[in-house]
Amino acid sequence: MTVARTTGGRRRPQLAAFLRGRRARVTPADVGMPPGLRRRTPGLRREEVAQLSGVGVTWYTWLEQGRPINASAQVLDAVARTLRLDQSEREHLYQLAEVPYAPDREAAADRVSDEVRGVVDALDPRPAVVYNARYDILAANAAYLDLFDLPALRRIGVRNVLWMLFAVPEPDCPLVCREMELPVMVATLRGAYGRHVGEPAWESFVRRLSAASPYFAELWNGGDVVPTGPRVKRFRHEAVGEIRMTSVSLSIDGMPDCRIVVYTPDDEESRRRTAELRGLRGGPVNGEREIPPS
Repeated sequence: MTVARTTGGRRRPQLAAFLRGRRARVTPADVGMPPGLRRRTPGLRREEVAQLSGVGVTWYTWLEQGRPINASAQVLDAVARTLRLDQSEREHLYQLAEVPYAPDREAAADRVSDEVRGVVDALDPRPAVVYNARYDILAANAAYLDLFDLPALRRIGVRNVLWMLFAVPEPDCPLVCREMELPVMVATLRGAYGRHVGEPAWESFVRRLSAASPYFAELWNGGDVVPTGPRVKRFRHEAVGEIRMTSVSLSIDGMPDCRIVVYTPDDEESRRRTAELRGLRGGPVNGEREIPPS
């Protein structure tokens, strides 16, 4: 408890300074208000921020003074909108006010910039993919599509790797050590789920996949949690046989819930078989092949 009070005591002055600085840069014209007379600063007054945010003047004054008062996420959102904070500033506001931050990750997670797509394509011939925390496939290069170009997976028609692995019969699963790899993936998913509890897209995903795969439901109900990390995975491909790959996850600036996962052949035979896959490709290259729709 002493540590928490000490941390809060350090954050409150920072919160006060942050709010004053952001308030000073928003002019009355920015929010459709007349400039008024005898205004000592170009920015908004405290009472104007309180009025526009729908909170009491005294409460906002105490917040800006760094007093130890409680603030809800709804109130902080209202203040953030009034002060025109961007996502980074909004997150900083929440941290200083000691309120858990829950941005609209769902909207951001589906947007992959051309620059990120270019990085993924440039990693070819190494298979590379952009996953969000739910393992949706947001972008993938041609080598990745080669690795998972299996009839059983194509029939799934869902742009999510967990669906691809759990919704096929065990003999059709491309992972050789299914009983070792799938529990780790579900535990990684559950670790991310803690940041999304109650979100409709996540709750629906878990519910539907649990209904489609009793094995997923069993692992999910186990409650294990692990972080992401490098691993050696063994894939089977009907055209070339077994391929051993080391997977490495790379974070993406501006997409905190997403990562680029790159697969590198783990031995000489795997390198040869990966190259053989490229020779078998019969369709477009350089990321042009379409990912199945979700």
